[in-house]
Amino acid sequence: MADAPHDFDSSYEGTPPWDIGHPQPAFLALARSEALTGRVLDVGCGTGEHALMAAELGLDATGIDFSPRAIRLAEQKAQDRSLDARFLVADALELESSSDKYDTVLDCGLFHVFDDRDRARFVKSLTATVEPDGRYFMLCFSDQQPGDWGPRRVSRAEIQSSFTDGWRIESIEKSLIEITIDPEGACAWLAVIARS
Repeated sequence: MADAPHDFDSSYEGTPPWDIGHPQPAFLALARSEALTGRVLDVGCGTGEHALMAAELGLDATGIDFSPRAIRLAEQKAQDRSLDARFLVADALELESSSDKYDTVLDCGLFHVFDDRDRARFVKSLTATVEPDGRYFMLCFSDQQPGDWGPRRVSRAEIQSSFTDGWRIESIEKSLIEITIDPEGACAWLAVIARS
């Protein structure tokens, strides 16, 4: 899988392994349980399935991605489905540059692409944009995943140590990320983290 911004854009010339054409089951379950509230940000949205899922629920939904090609595909999906979601080319490491605030942030597969330095920048960026008591829902590659293909594996301890100041971890549970290259999916952590 790609691990640099320019590689991500070129990934969308075809169908990258993470672009499954529908919401991840773990996030769909959250939506059905009414866990998503208020203004929703799909960070690292790719072709927009999770922002579109939120829009379908009638929520104010925005998706951002570093890839212009992915954002164009997301906008086309919104138009094709007659859904009102906003999509922007933006850097998730610089969310504080916008005055927009969100009650819910969805992250499928973004946290695990960052190295340690950018991971800290990302958490700082989230801190600036998530409303007090807002929630960050993260689905990331787990250190339980065998092999060495794909993105960096993340441990439960790494998640816990990343979200200390200004956050409280509500849960970190074993989950799966669906991918196109393996019908079994990939081992993941589903974390629910609240802004304090």
